[in-house]
Amino acid sequence: MKINVRYFASVREALGTGSEAIDTAAPNLGALRDELIARGEPHASVLARGRAVRMALDQVMSNDQAALRDGSEVAFFPPVTGG
Repeated sequence: MKINVRYFASVREALGTGSEAIDTAAPNLGALRDELIARGEPHASVLARGRAVRMALDQVMSNDQAALRDGSEVAFFPPVTGG
């Protein structure tokens, strides 16, 4: 399936891109994250399992179990605070 992946803030800076369209067979966000980590650097460091990275699926905060579907928009970003 084809999905759109967006990267924000320090994740975007480390990867050098704000977005990409990718083909994936990943059934959920967790598997997609693992697939991106498997690309090697810089993805491996930025999206590593020990790092605090938030994920959203179709603009809704989601966890590893959120199911992907063709045309999904996935976002990865660091935790943010505001005031």
